[in-house]
Formats: sequence, structure tokens, C-alpha cells
Amino acid sequence: MSMAAIDAISALQTTTMSASTQATAGTAAPGFANWVEQEVSNLNTQLVTAEQGVQKLATGTAENLHEVMLQLEQARLAMQVASQVRSRVLEAYQDVMRMQV
Repeated sequence: MSMAAIDAISALQTTTMSASTQATAGTAAPGFANWVEQEVSNLNTQLVTAEQGVQKLATGTAENLHEVMLQLEQARLAMQVASQVRSRVLEAYQDVMRMQV
């Protein structure tokens, strides 16, 4: 084995040890659940903003039709992305569950 490979292995072990000590100390790095929660919150904010824009457009208080249409399109795209991510995560989960142990 070369020295670079040995150094890489020792660096990996050090990183793993520091991550495990952080987890036991209660200051774990943000995980997948936190990321999902944050993204769902962002999606909700976009949907609410788009809905408010449509309400303003319906009541005649909207200043710019183009901004409302952009908000609607951004919300639609964000919803499509969230739906695709959900589908892919479920497919991955099902694939893992089908694996033979």
C-alpha cells in the first residue's frame, strides 16, 4: 500500500471518529430529515406566495401580471420537483426493502 492510501484511511477514520463523538454529544450535523423539512417549508412559502398573488389578481390589486405568473410558474416547478423527489425516495426505499439479506 502506498503512503497516500494509508493517509486517506487514517483521515477517514479520524473523520468517522469525530462524527461519532459529535453524535454522542448531541450536536449532530443536520440530516436528511432536517433538509426535507426545510425544503417542504420553502415549497409551502412559494405556494402561499403564489396563492396570494392570484388573490390580488382576482381582486384587481395586483400591480404586475407578469410577477404573478412568474410566482405561479415557480410554485408549479417546485411542486413538480418535490413530487419527483418523493417518487425517487419511495422507489429507493422499495428497492432496499426487496433486497435479500
